Amino acid sequence: MRPGRSGDRGFTLLEVLVAFVIAALALGELFSVAASDLHSVAVAGRVEEAVSRARSHLAATGPDGALVAGEQQGEDGGGYHWAVRVAQLAAAAPPASGPAMGAPQGARAALYLVTASVSWQEGGQARSVHLTTERVAPAAPPRP
Repeated sequence: MRPGRSGDRGFTLLEVLVAFVIAALALGELFSVAASDLHSVAVAGRVEEAVSRARSHLAATGPDGALVAGEQQGEDGGGYHWAVRVAQLAAAAPPASGPAMGAPQGARAALYLVTASVSWQEGGQARSVHLTTERVAPAAPPRP
């Protein structure tokens, strides 16, 4: 074979450079996707922790059965801020005869809306989780 034939020469410098550019673009995109996935995992972990903290605040609200309408808030550590809101939705008159479900005679029951919110800052952006439930508890005495 003659050394001057184009089929025997191998790759030109331009072909090698194009192959390197294509490989670099592919690797760059792969690393970008991996970094995005790692960020998503970190955000999911923070959201899961916030949900756990909100559940804890819901469980701690009115453990003795008494609920008072209003709002409480504070810092929870780790950059989390919490707030619990209690609002009375409705009240029922006491039953005409006998105690109902262990409540004292003449006690009124009320339906309360309880919302626990946990918020934090992440990447310069405010994020928050809100959990809401309804609870039946003794009604607050009427205001004079």
